[in-house]
Amino acid sequence: MHTRRSFLRDSSAFLAASALGSLTAKAGPAPLEVSLFTKHLLGLSYDRLGEALAEIGVKAIEAPVRAGGHVEPAKVEEDLPKLVETLRKYGVTITMLTSGINSVSEATHTEKVLRTAQKQGIKKYRMNWYTYDNRKPIWPQLDEVRPRLKDLVALSKEIGILPCYQNHSGAKLVGAGIWDMAFLMRDYRPDELAWCFDIMHATIEGGMSWPTEVRLVSDQMGMAFFKNFVWEGKKHRSVPLGEGAVDKSYVTQLKSLGYSGPVCLHVEYLKPGVTDPVDLAKAIAATRADLTTLQSWWA
Repeated sequence: MHTRRSFLRDSSAFLAASALGSLTAKAGPAPLEVSLFTKHLLGLSYDRLGEALAEIGVKAIEAPVRAGGHVEPAKVEEDLPKLVETLRKYGVTITMLTSGINSVSEATHTEKVLRTAQKQGIKKYRMNWYTYDNRKPIWPQLDEVRPRLKDLVALSKEIGILPCYQNHSGAKLVGAGIWDMAFLMRDYRPDELAWCFDIMHATIEGGMSWPTEVRLVSDQMGMAFFKNFVWEGKKHRSVPLGEGAVDKSYVTQLKSLGYSGPVCLHVEYLKPGVTDPVDLAKAIAATRADLTTLQSWWA
């Protein structure tokens, strides 16, 4: 028999369960989607690469399509579709190409690489760096970069693929200090030209100023790179993600600026070309550990 008391009890239970279900559905951010830069897995067949990625647990990669990469630029029309199709069997997509391209050039097969990538559904590519001749004044060299960059952005826009520039460390590299390349990139919208922001190299170059540099590039960031290092005297050495100078504070700042991805994990402390089964197993385990660290930082 349904009494008023039992009705109120059952109604309260139903409302509480509904509220709990609603809270559960809304609780927490969506799982972080991480791409993996696969330079340390070069040398594997496409099928073995797919198997290794499945073992690691990643669903997307940044794929080297440059000299010595998974795909040679001269053979991109033949081999890139094969790579894409093979990885698809393992539930893996390519979110970004690593290229040797920083201008429209026959030597780098620029148009062929970019058009083939776009046809395969790849939406971004990482550019090659610009370099300085430190025997010459700097401003004229930046002025020389500007038209090369303009032509490349124009072609990329026509094709429908986004060029992204990575900051690196070193005295000869444009963008190592962030501000020089940011000056050139002010001419473009984020959907025309973006950053692959590398927190490791920003920390090497900027020391304590990296939070300012993150803020500088945050509205034009196409991919956030994660990797780590330790100082050894005046030189640096790459290490697993959880062991070096880079820590969770980078994620904290990205979130405070409203950045929610995409991100890419780089495993720079492992050498490319690992094909021996024992070494490959170690590479898979190390990569999985770095992925776990990144996910814990982001959680």
